[in-house]
Amino acid sequence: MAATRGNLPIELSSFVGRRSEAKEVRRLLSEYRLVTLTGLGGVGKTRLALRVANDSTRAFPEGVWFVDFSDLQEPALLDQTILAALGVQDRSTRSPRSVLIERLANDRILLVLDNCEHLIECVADAVAELLRYCARLTVLATSREPLGIHGEMVLRVPPMRLPTKPSFPTDSSDGDAMMLFEQRAQSTVTGFRITNENRAVVEKIVRRLEGLPLPIELAAARLKAMSVDQILQRLNDRFQLLTRGIRNAPERQQTLARSIDWSFDLCTPSEQLLWAHLSVFTGSFDLESVEGIFSEEPENEDLDDLVMSLVDKSILIREQDGPYVRYRILETLRDYGRGLLPDDEWDSLQHRHCAWFRELIFCAEKDWIGPHQIDWMTRIDRDLPNVRSALEFSLTDPDSIEDTLHAASALHDYWLTRGRFNEGRYWLDRALTKVPARIEGTVGDAVVEATVTGALLAALQRDIASATNLTEDARRHAEKQRNDNGRVLATYALGFVAVADGDLVRGAEYLDRAVGAFRANDDIARLVPALYWFAFVVDALGETDRAAGIYEQELAISESHGEIMWRSMTMSDYGSALWRHGDRTRGIELLEDSLRLLQKLDNQFGCAWCLEELAWTLVDQDANLTATLMGAADTLFTATGSPMATFGSMVPYHEAGAIDARNKIGDKGFQTAFDHGKNLTLDDAIARALREQPLNRAQKTTADDAMLTPRELQVAKLLAQGLTNRAIAKKLFISQRTVDGHVDHIRNKLGYSSRTSIAAWVLQHKNNLPNSSECQ
Repeated sequence: MAATRGNLPIELSSFVGRRSEAKEVRRLLSEYRLVTLTGLGGVGKTRLALRVANDSTRAFPEGVWFVDFSDLQEPALLDQTILAALGVQDRSTRSPRSVLIERLANDRILLVLDNCEHLIECVADAVAELLRYCARLTVLATSREPLGIHGEMVLRVPPMRLPTKPSFPTDSSDGDAMMLFEQRAQSTVTGFRITNENRAVVEKIVRRLEGLPLPIELAAARLKAMSVDQILQRLNDRFQLLTRGIRNAPERQQTLARSIDWSFDLCTPSEQLLWAHLSVFTGSFDLESVEGIFSEEPENEDLDDLVMSLVDKSILIREQDGPYVRYRILETLRDYGRGLLPDDEWDSLQHRHCAWFRELIFCAEKDWIGPHQIDWMTRIDRDLPNVRSALEFSLTDPDSIEDTLHAASALHDYWLTRGRFNEGRYWLDRALTKVPARIEGTVGDAVVEATVTGALLAALQRDIASATNLTEDARRHAEKQRNDNGRVLATYALGFVAVADGDLVRGAEYLDRAVGAFRANDDIARLVPALYWFAFVVDALGETDRAAGIYEQELAISESHGEIMWRSMTMSDYGSALWRHGDRTRGIELLEDSLRLLQKLDNQFGCAWCLEELAWTLVDQDANLTATLMGAADTLFTATGSPMATFGSMVPYHEAGAIDARNKIGDKGFQTAFDHGKNLTLDDAIARALREQPLNRAQKTTADDAMLTPRELQVAKLLAQGLTNRAIAKKLFISQRTVDGHVDHIRNKLGYSSRTSIAAWVLQHKNNLPNSSECQ
């Protein structure tokens, strides 16, 4: 199930011209299932594809989906990248290709694959297979060269149209190139217009640039510091020099190189150096990473100003998503910057980039069991291309193998929450194969940790054979090195794999021992997940009271640390257990609170179980809603590759709920509601389950903010951090009775009965709430 019917990025600047090209692409898409837009870098392939995709949404009722390959360097992750763009979190052992085919098999979908050239062979293979097995799929690709497969219709994207006759004011007869220059110039110099006085100069500029959008946009950006006459003069000078330098290159490539070379010359030496160094980033990046990697260089004393200057000069693109500001360098400009660096300097730069993002992973691991968990997930989401690049480079450095093993292992909870089991195993397997036998003993902890992490992910995919082999490897390594920490980890893995294999008694025994060791060592990061799995197994064995005690321990520890990932899953399992064993009021409350947190985490597998379990609780009240939620859960189970039947002890409750619902509304009514649920978005399904209106989140935040006083907002934030009323009173220097009153008011105003619900509300709206200083 996807959150939306597509994921097309918002166009941040106006789309100019290209009417005939857009019309032709739409015509081709109506007749062919694969259309590839080709052309050199900077000619506007991506913008044209996005415009056509936006115009085509009605023709593809199941969605128009955009996949950007420009940041992807690992061909093995191509299918996973497409799945992620589609919003699919698959946790099964199935190959990502088979999951893709299943996802796309029956839907009328347009898949836009952007920047394919550096992965041309694997993209071609994937597209050929998808089109063969997915009869209603249409693909629109952009690449500097065709995919070269059967059925492909290739359209070469030409430069923008140049003026054909004098006109005033600027209109379509002036050519798209002139219109583009004018519009982009207006974003730099407010009120700029092409007039009778400057028309001839602007026309010479766009002609010299041969109508190529990227150079035109770069030239227009120069108006902040120059007149159009000065721009033209600079272009003339540079053209003469560069023609002699690359005489054998195609003319259009000469032109693009000239325009970039010219922009480079307009930068100061410090800006030029930073431009070259920023080419080490893959995808977008933030100012913190720039400062962390480059601040020690004497040329970069004013990094903030240098970055802003590169934004002003259109070398960097500034992107803002809520409170997050990031930067991106166009692929063409990145390639140019990389070409400026000698190999030894480039190698040094990659080492620094790798070290920075490995440290980012380690910081996330240390702070994971805490109130900043969602922040870390979001940070890794945004920096995933750079994280992948760092892992890839570190695999080539024998001196970094221990750090590489630790980094791949440290991402375990991220892989788990985001449903990226296959990717986690991909990096772990590659890192383990890089460990030479001669150094196994010196990196023993790292080897055991990585092997255990791989075993856990394999077990979650029910790949029992691989999980068992990895667990035995971990145990063997730990015993050989007489490593007590390694022995405990191996014991944990043995228990986990035994449970996945159906041996609950043996699994509970091993997990009990591991939990005791983690608690004795005060290893909270491992105790929290171990307690979760231990409680689940004990409950499955029918030891209800013992399981309840373990669940309560888990909730107390996770809540006291402000952690929500394991807490949300514990609340779901515990809530279901309480409901099944008679405490239905608290059971439903925990399930509903869990669903709110799981939604915030975008944990699709957890949401599937919560929706399913809440469906059971609603049969007597609303059988139609029961069937609807079962349909929504079924879609999510299928999408994640983990069917409900994986947990066999739960299947009878599903069957009983379905039978009761059918008895109340009939087979036809049940099937209609079930099918309706299958087609709901995740947010809509959750709103139905919670019996809430799926309001616009921004509107809801504004309404809620207005209800709470500044002091109540402050108390709510501290509640979300896991503080008790007593601790809040001490922190704010007020009485506990006053805090008790604030908490009661917050509950009444927001309509929530539990502290966890308030915490979930704060997490959901944290980006829109005032800072603590504003709540004094």
